[in-house]
Amino acid sequence: MKNLSFFIARRYFLSKKKKGFINVLSIIAMVGVAIGTAALVIVLSVFNGLEDLIRSLYSSFDADIKISLKEGKFFEYDEELKQKIEQNEGIAAVVQVVEDNVLVRYSDGESIVRMKGVSPEFVENSDLKNHITEGQLKLTEKEQNFGVVGQGIRYDLSINSRNDFLALQFYYPKNISPGRTNPSSMYNSGILMPAGVFAIEKQYDEKYIFVPLRFARKLIGKKNECTSLEINLEEGVAVNEIQSSLKQSLGDRFEVLNSDEQHASLLKAIKIEKLFIYITFSFILAVASFNIFFALTMLALDKKRDVSILFAMGTPVKTIRNIFLKEGAIISLSGALTGGLFGFIICYLQQEYGLISMNMASAVQEAYPVKMIATDFIFTMLTISLITILASFKPAQVAAKSVEIQRL
Repeated sequence: MKNLSFFIARRYFLSKKKKGFINVLSIIAMVGVAIGTAALVIVLSVFNGLEDLIRSLYSSFDADIKISLKEGKFFEYDEELKQKIEQNEGIAAVVQVVEDNVLVRYSDGESIVRMKGVSPEFVENSDLKNHITEGQLKLTEKEQNFGVVGQGIRYDLSINSRNDFLALQFYYPKNISPGRTNPSSMYNSGILMPAGVFAIEKQYDEKYIFVPLRFARKLIGKKNECTSLEINLEEGVAVNEIQSSLKQSLGDRFEVLNSDEQHASLLKAIKIEKLFIYITFSFILAVASFNIFFALTMLALDKKRDVSILFAMGTPVKTIRNIFLKEGAIISLSGALTGGLFGFIICYLQQEYGLISMNMASAVQEAYPVKMIATDFIFTMLTISLITILASFKPAQVAAKSVEIQRL
């Protein structure tokens, strides 16, 4: 009987003798499901691509693991702390960082920027060298200090890394106490030459200047203290395992974050937006399913004679109900598979050829990024299946009810 209900449902779907209006409704329902499925697959893939793009941009700036205090700002990188960290296998480098806001002047311009002082290991292990647009990634040369500035700061202050006569002037406030009248005693100052310009993403380019650790410590007035430690791992090493080991060995005093956790709020916002997009398009698919509902209702009314014959031949009411449920499944599945295939083709062409451009001069990537994930297709199909069952249930009941009336 299961094969009988599917066989009849398929005949109804493929029959050329269907009433014109019912046939048009079925086609409209199938096309609506196909368009909704394709749109949902494409939009979810774009969000996946944006999430991967953000991760790749941050990986150029941030380390695999960052260690900082849960409470307070500065801590000393002593021998005991060093041993606890380096006892873990798979660590490529530990970069000491001193980071704070400073005032920077260059020629006639000035700006508040984020100074990031890093130890020499940073230059050797950072991917920042792949994002240098002018000059070079150089922080020290013998006893001389250099700075690498973000492209936004470079434009704001009109910095020329090739000009050997203009230096960057840094100012950092001291602990100001009452009674001081000399302004120069209220801040520390230092100068260094710009060596290069980097461009990663607007959030970084307009905010950060990299300087040597020794320069940052002297400017802030610290000797061996750090604001954080950035750990770069060897290729193939599991980040979660090293992170878990460090949390256990360092205790509750320190916060140990992987690259995603360093930007948890932004990545969470993207996931929430993706969820709302999924819900919105699910509602659109639900609206499209009204066509399935009307098409099946009209079909149930039109096939009363066929239903009566089947019932007279001894076909159970459950089988008759299943005919219309499976008819709805065929319509929606045909639309879903067509839409899913169309969405896949569009996403593939975008991945390979970048058909649709962002059309933004400041964009970090010329074409919209896309990434297809199997779970997006699976959840889309499950959503369509659920909607189809709900849309087909009432028409199937109408057909079964007509049989019940005949039985009476």
